[in-house]
Amino acid sequence: MSAALTGFGTALPPRVGQDELWEGFFRHHFGGSRIARRVFHGAGVHRRHTAVSPLTEPAAHWSTADRMRRYTREAPDLGHRAVSAALDAAGRTPDEIGLLAVASCTGYDTPGLDIRLAASLGLPAGTRRLLIGHMGCYAALPALGSAADFVTAHRRPAVVLCLELPSLHLQPPTDDPQQVVVHALFGDAAAAVVLEPDGRRGLRLVDLAAHTDHTTSTLMTWQITDLGFRMGLSPEVPDILAKHLRPVTEELLARHRLQPSDVAGWAVHPGGPLILDTVQEELDLPPAALEPSRAVLREHGNCSSPTVLLVLRALLAGGGLPPGAPVVALAFGPGLTLCAALLRTGG
Repeated sequence: MSAALTGFGTALPPRVGQDELWEGFFRHHFGGSRIARRVFHGAGVHRRHTAVSPLTEPAAHWSTADRMRRYTREAPDLGHRAVSAALDAAGRTPDEIGLLAVASCTGYDTPGLDIRLAASLGLPAGTRRLLIGHMGCYAALPALGSAADFVTAHRRPAVVLCLELPSLHLQPPTDDPQQVVVHALFGDAAAAVVLEPDGRRGLRLVDLAAHTDHTTSTLMTWQITDLGFRMGLSPEVPDILAKHLRPVTEELLARHRLQPSDVAGWAVHPGGPLILDTVQEELDLPPAALEPSRAVLREHGNCSSPTVLLVLRALLAGGGLPPGAPVVALAFGPGLTLCAALLRTGG
């Protein structure tokens, strides 16, 4: 691959504190459960952003049609702002973009979000579009791979937008512990990045790897119901990821004569504190290596596909990465699927 990430942009709905969500809604929603309280306070989340706040709107009983109408109302503006910010950061204009790739699994509509954004951004009528759905938390990495292929082949810039609104899918009261975990973790966000033909600036995308364990496909699910999309999240997920993390990561790095100790920066999708603990242990990383991921979890929660882009942005903003330094991004989702990307800093 020969494409570089040159500009990041984000857009976020209103912010709400984790304690405020618990005291103002979820304590009652989960019947005062001590287990639920412990999960909420142990999720590693301090604040989240929600397009639909349970403090003010009765979304738990909305029909799926109501939720999709709200997605259509909220998503285009967030996506427009995130892409515009990424273009500004990269010093690019909409007429220069050859491909717009949009990843989202929390809402559907036709004309889709990609078409609405192409119109609002003023992209040329011939701009290619790619819409990626139902990959969930790891969707950003294959989206970056597809965009990089376009950039390399056509020598034109591309934009990747990841946008998710999990707050639309608040479920009715339940004692299901998986639903407690989901409702304690997820927040809303839009994150975009511009990719350009490889130069000396930006973060160069070098290689991608993926591994799907088909024997564990029931451990993470995203099912369309009459009351929105319902996530299943088994407590076995960290153990399954632990089996595959080191082999997949080492194989990716070995293709470039590297090993984990050579990596200068880690952008790991913060699926939850136990996921991050598992990555740290399996790859034998120092605690500081995952601080950007833990910081994103604290400030945003798990936002599904945009989250790893938020971590990459935080990692770069922190500085301290020398020119040409290897960076690894890791994300996990349904399948169970582990995606890994090797990048290098510019210069």
